[in-house]
Amino acid sequence: MLSPAPEEPLLLAELKPGRPHQFDWKSSCETWSVAFSPDGSWFAWSQGHCIVKLIPWPLEEQFIPKGFEAKSRSSKNDTKGRGSPKEKTLDCGQIVWGLAFSPWPSPPSRKLWARHHPQVPDVSCLILATGLNDGQIKIWEVQTGLLLLNLSGHQDVVRDLSFTPSGSLILVSASRDKTLRIWDLNKHGKQIQVLSGHLQWVYCCSISPDCSMLCSAAGEKSVFLWSMRSYTLIRKLEGHQSSVVSCDFSPDSALLVTASYDTNVIMWDPYTGERLRSLHHTQLNPPMDDSDVHISSLRSVCFSPEGLYLATVADDRLLRIWALELKTPIAFAPMTNGLCCTFFPHGGVIATGTRDGHVQFWTAPRVLSSLKHLCRKALRSFLTTYQVLALPIPKKMKEFLTYRTF
Repeated sequence: MLSPAPEEPLLLAELKPGRPHQFDWKSSCETWSVAFSPDGSWFAWSQGHCIVKLIPWPLEEQFIPKGFEAKSRSSKNDTKGRGSPKEKTLDCGQIVWGLAFSPWPSPPSRKLWARHHPQVPDVSCLILATGLNDGQIKIWEVQTGLLLLNLSGHQDVVRDLSFTPSGSLILVSASRDKTLRIWDLNKHGKQIQVLSGHLQWVYCCSISPDCSMLCSAAGEKSVFLWSMRSYTLIRKLEGHQSSVVSCDFSPDSALLVTASYDTNVIMWDPYTGERLRSLHHTQLNPPMDDSDVHISSLRSVCFSPEGLYLATVADDRLLRIWALELKTPIAFAPMTNGLCCTFFPHGGVIATGTRDGHVQFWTAPRVLSSLKHLCRKALRSFLTTYQVLALPIPKKMKEFLTYRTF
């Protein structure tokens, strides 16, 4: 169930780069990516100037309200007497554009990893991938900060990265060279597929939680949906009027959202390609003339972990939070020069990155999902839209399960 009157997001904490900006490096100070590890125990931040900060979560207690703790820190990072994890600085040698944490690998994956990398301590096996300005991808072991692999193949900036949620250590990279590449980290980082077809820079890639689909967004008006089983194009989704720059799947894989410079977020059914609704970003204080026509251009969109909310960052200096069934935002927060956003995996916090290299942490709605939504989420995690429509159940129930009741 949704709170009837959500509070505006509150700024919990702000992190700033530790070194002063040099004038000739000003253009590389942006925080292009922020990421939480899937278990919520680490936060990664591309703070500009080739540096990635790995920070144990939660932050110092005085910054984070009670109840926002990482739930699995004690069970994973503090085992075998290793003690509390410490902040790490990764010097990547190039401007860092994309970040992605791996899921916690399954035991077979851990054994394979240990066999291929005997020199690496058998610790948590949580890894971080960083996409760099020169087309390289560097793979780091989070617990130790060790550089494990360099992946080469892209000919331009690696703008985004995404691991399969299953723990298989399959990594997808999106690049300005207009391709996506698939890497298998269980096979020494072997490149197993190149996906071509985009005509512009690829800005974003997102893998569905059920690992069946990959969405890619480039500087084009359409987005591509690929099969993660055959690595072939399923369909193009067309509906935006300008470049699509961000995309994300819902936690049950039943919905896909795309954000564009046209100031709209479109919600799609990825199985049918049907456009379900649009969320338009209007300015709170419109300009008197047309000089700022692109001021609401979108930069980032993401789903909340329970699948009831969206967060968006736009050029009008606002973070917006949307409830899934409403067409207008339920909350706003002022932020300057926002570039990216992501939810904490257990809810309650949104992290945003900015052009000046800062990271801000905001409160997010904390809700108890209705039993109806929990049942829908559970069913849609393994049933496609077509499978739901084939069920011998009432029409209204089908509409609810396929998110047609907006």
